[in-house]
Amino acid sequence: MITRLTLTDFRSYAAATLAIGPGPVVLHGPNGAGKTNLLEALSLFTPGRGLRGATAHEMGRREPGEAVGRAWAVALTLEAPDADAGDDPVRLGTGVQTAGAGRRMVRIEGETTAPGRLLDYLRPVWATPEQDRLFSDARAERLKFFDRLVFAAEPAHAAVVSAYDKALRERLRLLVDGAEGREADPLWLDALELRLAETGTRAALSRAAALKTLQTGIDARADRPFPQADLSLTGEAEALAAEGATTETISETIREGLRRSRGRDAAAGRSLYGPHRSDLTALHREKNRPAAEGSSGEQKALVLNLILAQVARLGMAGSPRPVLLLDEAPAHLDTPRRAALFDEIIALDLQAFMTGTEASLFGDLGTRASFVRVEAGGFSVG
Repeated sequence: MITRLTLTDFRSYAAATLAIGPGPVVLHGPNGAGKTNLLEALSLFTPGRGLRGATAHEMGRREPGEAVGRAWAVALTLEAPDADAGDDPVRLGTGVQTAGAGRRMVRIEGETTAPGRLLDYLRPVWATPEQDRLFSDARAERLKFFDRLVFAAEPAHAAVVSAYDKALRERLRLLVDGAEGREADPLWLDALELRLAETGTRAALSRAAALKTLQTGIDARADRPFPQADLSLTGEAEALAAEGATTETISETIREGLRRSRGRDAAAGRSLYGPHRSDLTALHREKNRPAAEGSSGEQKALVLNLILAQVARLGMAGSPRPVLLLDEAPAHLDTPRRAALFDEIIALDLQAFMTGTEASLFGDLGTRASFVRVEAGGFSVG
């Protein structure tokens, strides 16, 4: 459990420390006060760019007239794994040491380490207002969202997707060069497509397995006042994986598809075939219609139900306890769904951080949560 969060020159905070007790934490205050900045700071304790997808140099605080953000740091303390056995609290930190620097460092107990090590301690999961129209947004954003869910329980998935994307870029460069009159090396194309087939197969298998587990989690929650979603992945490789096809069959299918698509990809200047073109879709079960046709409120409720299924999945996987970050969670939710969300967070024994403009929106939590007033780059309990 996180017990302390410290910010130095991060976003709107010059210097601030928040002591954190057990149970949910409600961050309330006016728009622009810095509530989401606190969630973003917590989201940085996982590999990647956090919930805003910002670069490291964008996160440094700026005074009027300063052209670049300052060097910044975010640190947190985790309770001792076993205090009775004499274990000490664990300290994690991340930030940049030079103003305007583009790469952030990660430290565990003061020692610089790889960002992937953070997953040994925390698994942040978040939902933001940008996801309120997830199912009607661009396909690429949905796949990125879903890959992050896969990655939270299976950290190797991120490296697989990254290797796939790199090979895809190299293949496209060769094809475009060929279309412009520079001969593409067929042996190098074959090698790249073999790599794409291998990594694409691994990604498809992981996605299909995660989808099955998440769907089971959603189905188990049928008694909650959240809309139920029937999830699917619209990708040839993922469909084969869901049907139980062998690794060899999936890999060869991807490889053949890439071969057939060479001419089309070269002419289009983009890669039109492969697991990167897969999509996450959802059917609103009660209404028997695509989630993309639902209102913002319906889509938000579907996404929250999916996020809660993800949190339960992480708990079953035996991974480090998930930390739930919900930005403007009550927005677009009716009173019964708000109450159900809070009850679910309590039932799952989650450490959750939630933001909202009014403390009254979280009234159903009562004394089960800590309330923190955020205003003008500072905060106070209550």
